[in-house]
Amino acid sequence: MIRALTGFSTRNPWKVIALWALLGIALTIAGQALVFRATQSSTGDFLPPSYDSAAALKVAEERFGVKPDANTLTVLVARSDGAQLSAADERRIDEEAARLGRHRVAMPKPEDELPFTQDHSQTPKVAPAMTAPDRSFRLLSVELTGNPQDPGLQDTYRAFREDARAGFAEAGFRSGYTGGLATTVDGIDAEETRAQVVGIVMLGVIVLLHVLVFRSVLAALLPLIVVSVIGGAATGTVVGVAMLTGITLDPSTPQLINVVLVGIGIDYFLFLLFRFREQLRRRPEQAGRDAAGEVSGRVGTAVTSAALTIVAAFATLGVASFGQFRVLGPAIAVSVLVMLFGSLTFMPALLAVTGRRMFWPSRAHRREPRGGSAARLGTWLVGRPRTAALASVVLLGALAAGTAGIRMDYGSGGADGERTAASATAAEIARAMPAGVSDPISVYVSASDGAPLTTGRVDALSGTLARVEGVGQVAPTVLSEDRMAARIDLFPNADPHGQEARDLASGAVRDTVSAHKPAGTEAHVGGTAAVFADVSKAVGEDLRLVFPVAAVLIALILFLLLRSLLAPLILMLAVGLGFAATLGAAALVFQHGLDQPGVAFTLPLVLFLFVVALGTDYNILVTDRIREEMEQPGPARDAVARAVRHTAPAVATAGLVLAASFGSLAVNPVAATQQIGFSTGLGILLSAFVLSIVLVPACAVLLGRSLWWPLRPRPAATGGGAGSGAGSEAPERVLVR
Repeated sequence: MIRALTGFSTRNPWKVIALWALLGIALTIAGQALVFRATQSSTGDFLPPSYDSAAALKVAEERFGVKPDANTLTVLVARSDGAQLSAADERRIDEEAARLGRHRVAMPKPEDELPFTQDHSQTPKVAPAMTAPDRSFRLLSVELTGNPQDPGLQDTYRAFREDARAGFAEAGFRSGYTGGLATTVDGIDAEETRAQVVGIVMLGVIVLLHVLVFRSVLAALLPLIVVSVIGGAATGTVVGVAMLTGITLDPSTPQLINVVLVGIGIDYFLFLLFRFREQLRRRPEQAGRDAAGEVSGRVGTAVTSAALTIVAAFATLGVASFGQFRVLGPAIAVSVLVMLFGSLTFMPALLAVTGRRMFWPSRAHRREPRGGSAARLGTWLVGRPRTAALASVVLLGALAAGTAGIRMDYGSGGADGERTAASATAAEIARAMPAGVSDPISVYVSASDGAPLTTGRVDALSGTLARVEGVGQVAPTVLSEDRMAARIDLFPNADPHGQEARDLASGAVRDTVSAHKPAGTEAHVGGTAAVFADVSKAVGEDLRLVFPVAAVLIALILFLLLRSLLAPLILMLAVGLGFAATLGAAALVFQHGLDQPGVAFTLPLVLFLFVVALGTDYNILVTDRIREEMEQPGPARDAVARAVRHTAPAVATAGLVLAASFGSLAVNPVAATQQIGFSTGLGILLSAFVLSIVLVPACAVLLGRSLWWPLRPRPAATGGGAGSGAGSEAPERVLVR
């Protein structure tokens, strides 16, 4: 099947290239236009209905008309001269709020607007909330609907903010804006220039690496072009499938898909390019199209196994209870399958068309190079395998020790906003009022006996909640229109996104609600703090399920590929140690070094999937080549040295490219994304330079052909012909089967 695909593509290259160009452009446009209709950002919606905060969210939607895509903003209004607000000031602020609530905010229309772009023009809901006890400011509650990651809604918010700011300024007031959408937009605005610079630098690093390795214009630029086309098609496919099936994606999914596909796509193209150049050196008389067909069929097997490893790992997320994981896994699995198909068709077709011109103007493909650093590394490894293995294990073990005392951070992952206006507004509010006033813990009481609720019926519960330690203030009870439900908002003294607030919501508040809810009612605790408290429980359960399932599937693929029981076991132990080392390094840097609350709750799972699955790619490439070399005549040590010589440059270059791709996320203003970018980039480097290039080959030297027990490769008998020759270099003449 694999050779059939690569063979067809190299025999009909122009047809394949034209088809991919059309599909790539069409699906890219569709994906970019529809992506924000297929995503939603409410973390609570990803929880199973059995969780208390999910039940609270359902009551909020059904009884209080809270929309799933509602974004609540808090607007602070104060006198420009700093004086206390008078009663007249409050009336003037409320009048301006009423005006804003009647004014439809039109979304700006960019000239380069994509087709099918959603119009986020809307009339916001604006209502007075409360005045600070010291009368230094008055708060307004504002609601805009839409996906906060959608640039269209972000522009709508900016337009509302400018209108409100101008209106209040004309009346002699200053205004500040905070809340999820405000924090997101301020973070994007603050980081826009840096994000663009980082993106350009990342592309420059990738191109520079290719130029240094291949000394070729085409070899430097074509991988980026090809991966962009295939990646656009993959994103469009995922978005299309999500919309057809009614599945909603997490806003981070498209970004993660892009990062993953850029990394693995360029990796797979690099594997092909290195092997293609090797083939041209060994058989200079062979036509470029024939060489492309031969190489693509051989490398395609390893690439397919590597891709299926990633697919299997991410597909296991489909069994998770937390919906954010359950949709992320299959989405990335589908996109990787699209990239795999492109690697077996589009990439071989380009090699067949370009042939030796792929490496223009370099002439390095016309001659066998000197040994270089890769050959010296191979010689050192076979001479000191125990030293190499021990040094690798000590390094990884030292980093893994950082997992001792590791803490999970279930915060909302907002921007580090000491640098943003939204965080400054939140800090100003917290100095005069409970910190949770802009994001309360909400208790929803529903009548289960059919009798309408009254405020008197729930006053006892409200009074009891006011006496709970950690609750700074309790808002007046709000009844639903049908009087079948009531909402009690609690303003905690702690940061609503911090661990203290989550412990309060899941502990004392829920215990109090359970013990003192009125007879004939049901009660649920919701709000951001309660949602993330439940998320922490769901994630913990999912980790205990997903890890072993993914490990078993990856091991099964390795068994089938390597046809061995011992080799897959060694690879799994190696990548397991690499995972522990990466997670430990993340804890050392972020929890201990930068004094953050802990590592993001999604980080262990993301690292396990990316570092184990993607890191296994390199191990597959190296071990597959070691097995191939051991099928040649000569000692096993020489076979490992040759394998390292030929694969180390490809693995090193691919590791640097993939690490740069993930590392670009480390400058994101969102703390969780920073951790994912840094840690995944580090994990890829450890996988490439420590596991695949040093530890795995060292183990192969120590075990020899026993590594492949019970089906050890048998060296072919030395004979005449193209595969024979004297000296240690003779076996290298027969490298592609």
